Amino acid sequence: MNESSGQALSSGKALSSGKALSSVAVYCGSSPGFDPAYAQAAASLGTLLGQRGTRLVYGGGHVGLMGILSDAALAAGGEVHGVITRALEAKELAHQSLASLEVVETMHERKAAMADKADGFIMAPGGFGTLDEFFEVVTWTQLSIHVKPCAVLDVQGFFGPLRAQVDAMIAAGFVRPDHRDMLIVSADPAALLDQMAAWRPPSVEKWLGPRQRLQPRVDGL
Repeated sequence: MNESSGQALSSGKALSSGKALSSVAVYCGSSPGFDPAYAQAAASLGTLLGQRGTRLVYGGGHVGLMGILSDAALAAGGEVHGVITRALEAKELAHQSLASLEVVETMHERKAAMADKADGFIMAPGGFGTLDEFFEVVTWTQLSIHVKPCAVLDVQGFFGPLRAQVDAMIAAGFVRPDHRDMLIVSADPAALLDQMAAWRPPSVEKWLGPRQRLQPRVDGL
């Protein structure tokens, strides 16, 4: 999970495919954070997705970085699909300007719907929910439940401590280096999207199929 000009350090798996991603799910904070750089990065990413014609899939909210991201994508002429729970919609947190808003009953359904509708995933600065959503789809890529790139928009070194923790898990024998290196990390949204389009999965055993993703997780993977 090292940053290198926006390139995935996945044992040479980041090969050019020449294909743009048609849709990307972005996980980010429902708060804007204290540093204006977080909002600026969310706006830049949203604008870039809209300009490239890449559909944004996100949590459907109008607040925080989520709202900044989606507003920027819409302003750039992009397609935005939101997925929100009925409970959050009832709290008037849903973005009312979306042409496509999917309302589900549970957080589990929300995460599954976002994953199914995206060709790849980006984590931007956020809190517990952001980490939860992103590392679930990372685990699905790790287990070959789906084969989709997972990327980190590391604004102002926000994810530096997390990257150090992943290295610590490798040193302790809980994560394989190849699985760390399949993650794409960059502070530049354009480089991040380019490398996601060029990504290739690491050559690892396909342990589970899509039907197993709702089964209990196996510790130590």
